[in-house]
Amino acid sequence: MAGPTATVVHSTPVCEVLQAQLGEWDNLNHLIVCTATKQAVVIDPFDADYWFEVAESRGVRLVGAWLTHSHWDHTKGVEKALEHGGEGFEVVVHEAEKERGWNGPHTRTIDAPPNVATALHVGELSFEAVCTPGHTPGHLTFLGHGIVVSGDCLFLGRCGRADLHGGDPEALRSSLMHLRERMQALPSDWTVLPGHAYVLADGSTPHHLSLGDVLRNNEAMAALDSDEAWAALPFLSFDDALARRARTQS
Repeated sequence: MAGPTATVVHSTPVCEVLQAQLGEWDNLNHLIVCTATKQAVVIDPFDADYWFEVAESRGVRLVGAWLTHSHWDHTKGVEKALEHGGEGFEVVVHEAEKERGWNGPHTRTIDAPPNVATALHVGELSFEAVCTPGHTPGHLTFLGHGIVVSGDCLFLGRCGRADLHGGDPEALRSSLMHLRERMQALPSDWTVLPGHAYVLADGSTPHHLSLGDVLRNNEAMAALDSDEAWAALPFLSFDDALARRARTQS
């Protein structure tokens, strides 16, 4: 199989999760498998061909794609996934992504307000898709069965930027406060799976961490209760081509 090897990063008797880093933006894609039904969904497919090959090699049927948000590097494989999946293949996105110009293919929209969850299912597994805006207007975070798939809302050592078209730093802060509250009520050994891997303060670049580690060491989480500390975070905005383009779009 071409490309990197998909690695099992979470496994229980009912749920298995595979992760692969794909593309020039080093996107972390995740395949969630219901072990009872052998049905699976892929989160933010960068390369549909790759994930359908992975599914076939493991005797799994890929039945849908769930999008944390609609940035290009998280939706590149959606159109091809619909072609491969055929009738009944489900692509889920939050309808608020239209506010930043999203008009890509999908089969289902979620309309929940910020910090409200919608139930999603794959096989016999049920997950919560929580609306966590800030990085984009309709960003979704998926929770259930021992994992938190946080996309570009929450990375392992920090959070996503809020200066792209449709971004909002105060909405992101509110989303992270809600996620922190939710995560504090979950077992600390749950696994956090972000949309990208970045270098941590200790020089390591993990692709997943325990929920407890993220709550203890994440810089953005640590700044949430202080206006001054939040405003001083260096990764909420950047002076780069993406930010300049966002200002023009806005």
